This record gives sequence, C-alpha cells and structure tokens, in this order.
Amino acid sequence: MKKIFLMTALGLTVAFAGSVAPVNNALYQKECASCHFGYQPALLSKTSWEKVMGNLSDHFGTDASLGKAEHDQILAYLVSNAGSGKIAANNNSMRITESPKFIKEHREVPARLITQKEVGSLSNCSACHTLADQGNYSERAIKIPNYGRWE
Repeated sequence: MKKIFLMTALGLTVAFAGSVAPVNNALYQKECASCHFGYQPALLSKTSWEKVMGNLSDHFGTDASLGKAEHDQILAYLVSNAGSGKIAANNNSMRITESPKFIKEHREVPARLITQKEVGSLSNCSACHTLADQGNYSERAIKIPNYGRWE
C-alpha cells in the first residue's frame, strides 16, 4: 500500500511540476527562437497568439515580418498548441508575464534578481529556468544567476 501511495504521489508531483510541451516546430524555431527564447505555445491562449502574430511589423518594437506562407504556418502551429489550462487562463494579452498564473509564481522574486544583467527581465525565462527549453518550469529546475537555487 505504501508503495502504491508513493508512486501515486510521485506521479502527481511530475504531472503538476510546471511542465509544458516543448517547442517542436522547426519553422518556429528558425523564425522566432533565433531572436529570443522560443516560448512554448501552451504559455499563451489562442487569442493571445493571434494578437502576437497579428502585427509582426511592430513585434515588441522590432520588425519581425514574415512572408504569408511562413506567417500562416507559424500561426497555425501556435494556435493549435495554445494553452487552455491554468498557465494561459485569464490572459488575453500578448505577454506571458501578464498572466495571473505567471504573476502569482513570480511575486516573491526580488526586483534586484530580475534586473541584474544576467537576467534583464521576467521575459528571459531561460536565465533562471534551466530546463525552460524543454518545457520544464518546475522549482527544482530554477537557478537564479548570482543567487542559486530558488527554494
């Protein structure tokens, strides 16, 4: 009985450890993740991805325009893999950092750890989340530069 309980608890821990499906689209990697961290589609809602892709000529202050075919392929990938659960819920903005779940998870991080040059901003996920590229945002995989593990 103990063994079954332990295995169930371990399974639930893994299931709720802050993981999302990693990026698995070569065109998205080439066109988007070559300039910034390749955010997993599950981190934003369908509506949010449509907004992000709606004006690439002014993509957060940069011209990230694409040809129609590339645009449509990337949009289809993002929308079909968009988040619908706790991570993307109640956020229809274009910023992952504005989602209630994101804000809740980062509320205790002191500004000095975020603004340091090795991090820069909360949008630089991979600065602290060592397995972010694999879709793993669990606390066990956090190592903040000039601070260490987040406990």
